[in-house]
Amino acid sequence: MSRTVYPSAPGELEFVRSFVNTLDVEKGTDQLRDGTSWMAWATEHQVRGAASAADLAVAREVREAIREAMIANHDRSGLPAGAISALDMIADRANVKVRFSATGARLRGSGAGIDAAFARIVTAVAESIADDTWTRLKACVNDECQWAFYDTSRSRTGQWCSMSICGNRAKQSRWRAARDGS
Repeated sequence: MSRTVYPSAPGELEFVRSFVNTLDVEKGTDQLRDGTSWMAWATEHQVRGAASAADLAVAREVREAIREAMIANHDRSGLPAGAISALDMIADRANVKVRFSATGARLRGSGAGIDAAFARIVTAVAESIADDTWTRLKACVNDECQWAFYDTSRSRTGQWCSMSICGNRAKQSRWRAARDGS
């Protein structure tokens, strides 16, 4: 299945969506599996610097905590404790701080490599919570997919990364179950 047809999230929230999608559940590929795959993904997303095996283990844990938060967005239940803990941890690690200007406040982080990616993730999540776009970032409810997507539906009730793919699979499954009396 081609994943490039799905709508992008606004601004830096797209970076978060892309980070979560470093794991393609359906294909069984993980762009955070080793230093080489990390560098390919990082270069594509303008992140400079290597990542150690320990860094990548942390990144995989953070990714799944964020995915858990995206699943919680379906119920509008707020950030789960695991996501809060993961975001706090990477905010500290990336030295994210508030910076004020005459026009407002912004979050800024420091570091290179994976810490720069963590800073971008933390600031994007914080800013999207503030501007109410966070709840539109979701993970597909199809357990065999779990692709991160930006819900563009007016009612914010999108469940699948693609209605024509995963939505259709769910409808077919329900139809078969009803037909078979299961």
